[in-house]
Amino acid sequence: MDSCFIFGAGREVELVQRPAPGDYVIAADGGYLACRRAGIVPDLLLGDFDSLPEKPDFGNILQVPVEKDDTDTFLAAKHGLERGYRTFHIYGGTGGRLDHTLANLQLLVWLSRRAARGYLYDETFTYTAITNGAITIPQGPEWGLLSVFCMGPDAKGVYERGVQYPLTDAVLTAGFPLGVSNHIIEAEAQISVGDGSLVIGWER
Repeated sequence: MDSCFIFGAGREVELVQRPAPGDYVIAADGGYLACRRAGIVPDLLLGDFDSLPEKPDFGNILQVPVEKDDTDTFLAAKHGLERGYRTFHIYGGTGGRLDHTLANLQLLVWLSRRAARGYLYDETFTYTAITNGAITIPQGPEWGLLSVFCMGPDAKGVYERGVQYPLTDAVLTAGFPLGVSNHIIEAEAQISVGDGSLVIGWER
């Protein structure tokens, strides 16, 4: 299945990968400007248009109310999920307001609980989430940084392999950052959780 790319109004970063034919691109409000600067024409422009100087003259717009429970980025992910996409690449989702960055980390968890995988990119790190599952992460730079956080109720049965500080059947909680600032010391790291959700960030 092809991927869904979402461009938000946060800090613009170099694209880890560009949309390919068959991928679906959503510009979330001010993310439309990032698309234009990257030379990408989105398939859909979605938003309440509070982060654009004016509503663009664009052929496919889904305007949503300002007063709503979902952020524009969250609505974009819901739209992509409804269209059947299960892999999401999210740009412009960090570096702006901290509350929106936190909301986008929660979005990764929300996707993971729906058999989907989201990737959130900042300048040097990639973030994703797993729920009752596992992921393998390549080392990247030597001693590449890796951080693992519990997001929600206690995460039980946590294993970390191929890292400087391994974990075996551990419990991570949302109240203490035990998994922060680890290092991948082998060709790849294996992270898994038996019961719960983890947000994982690694240095590219």
